[in-house]
Amino acid sequence: MEIPAQRWRHIIPVAFIMYTIAYVDRTNISLALPSMSRSLHMDPTQAGSATGIFFWGYMVLQIPGGYLAEHWSAKRFISILLVLWGVAAVLCGLSRTRQEFWVMRLLLGLAEGGVWPATLVLVAHWFPRSERARANAYWMLCLPAAVVISSPISGWILGRWGWRVMLISEGILPFIWLVIWVLMIDDRPHKAKWISSEEQKYLEEVLRKESAELDPARSAGFLRTLLCPQVLLMILIYFLLATGSYGFLFWLPSELHSQKNLTDFMTGILFAIPFAVTGIGMVLVSRHSDRKHERRGHVAGSVAWAGLFLLGGILLSQHFFLLSFLCITLVGAGSFGVLGPFWSIPSETLPRPVSGSAMGLINGLGNLGGWFGPLLVGYLDSLTGNFVYGFAALGLGFIVAAVLALFLPASREAAVRNAK
Repeated sequence: MEIPAQRWRHIIPVAFIMYTIAYVDRTNISLALPSMSRSLHMDPTQAGSATGIFFWGYMVLQIPGGYLAEHWSAKRFISILLVLWGVAAVLCGLSRTRQEFWVMRLLLGLAEGGVWPATLVLVAHWFPRSERARANAYWMLCLPAAVVISSPISGWILGRWGWRVMLISEGILPFIWLVIWVLMIDDRPHKAKWISSEEQKYLEEVLRKESAELDPARSAGFLRTLLCPQVLLMILIYFLLATGSYGFLFWLPSELHSQKNLTDFMTGILFAIPFAVTGIGMVLVSRHSDRKHERRGHVAGSVAWAGLFLLGGILLSQHFFLLSFLCITLVGAGSFGVLGPFWSIPSETLPRPVSGSAMGLINGLGNLGGWFGPLLVGYLDSLTGNFVYGFAALGLGFIVAAVLALFLPASREAAVRNAK
């Protein structure tokens, strides 16, 4: 008998749109940086710091967020955070000085901090291992989708009404989506009224068996398991990944603007193109990872792809703009394509009581690269007068992350298959 799959149509779209809004509110200042820097009197280093300070606040709720989602309720916890980050996003648009904007970005990071690990826990409660890379990748498609959808709109609002109206109008969106989230999401299959009895029984049985397979690891203790070499290695890999991804994301519009002196609207259009390709890469990598039951090689290969194309784009940028932009367009297929298999690893290799907190720890400390990346590019731009050295450093960071990924543990399914 074929088991219904209502979970794909119910959980993934709601989580997708929820985090699309979060990512828009986090990254929309990338388009506004040139005009915002003039308005708030920020040099490139100060702009990079104000952009990246978000991630110091973002770190605070990572472990508590994963723990509360696992032991209390992902639905309720994210509901609270929707309200808090909406308030902080609106206040960013009302900032009058660079110091006020710095503080509001810090508070925005604090409010958004628990959403990612809580959503990962929610997905792990609804999708077995054989589906998890795809499930993670499909809701994480919100990351490139947020850029593709919002960049032309944000560029239009920015050009017509300025950066304040852009930040405030997009900061209102979490309050609207809160209603949908509360009505549509349930923490576990047995709590959902919309799911069929066949699908509910299937999920509960499979997820219980998968959880039992990891139970022996509990004897190591919570803290010891949380700080095991695997988790520490994943933190380092994700730090390098975030450094490259956010340094690239926040400064690419400024680079495009300086190269061709484009309007805000045209910059938004060009900025969206690489992220449209990114979505295709995320789907292909996650589907192949699930089909092969393999994570480690897909992580290493995807990050290496990102590094090689970013370095290629830098080498071509001085004389071949179109070829350089083609390389830049392909970077995100690797740097974001890695996310599905990467975030499947903790829930497939760590005991369930620990995995939520481990994902929070990896995400929180790793995402400090989101502070370091924009700051590094801004500093090197101030020092050299162009973005070449900053982007080259990001590309080398991707290559190092790819090498480190080869030391991650193999997935359980891959290990069993290789043993045979």
